[in-house]
Amino acid sequence: MEITENKLKEILSGQREEYQRFVGILKEDSDSKMGLIGEQYRDIKTNLASHTEMIGSLMEDVQIIKSDVQFLKSELKKKVDYDEFDALVKRVSLLESKIRK
Repeated sequence: MEITENKLKEILSGQREEYQRFVGILKEDSDSKMGLIGEQYRDIKTNLASHTEMIGSLMEDVQIIKSDVQFLKSELKKKVDYDEFDALVKRVSLLESKIRK
């Protein structure tokens, strides 16, 4: 079979149309996937901003807790434990009873 110039143009024209259809399908697929990636990026960016705010708030709370614990530690060093207080009450009661006699 001999291929003439017109026959060759006809064959190439058909393949060209098929190729353009294929490239169009690839472009649509690529565009839809890029759209999904864009949506995911926006969601991630929104979540990241929200999490950044929450972390900042937690850091402030931790600083407050640390200062409160530091205050409590220093206050506990100044206080007398219960046994020492009980012994002091008994001694004062004993002294008071001796003074009254």
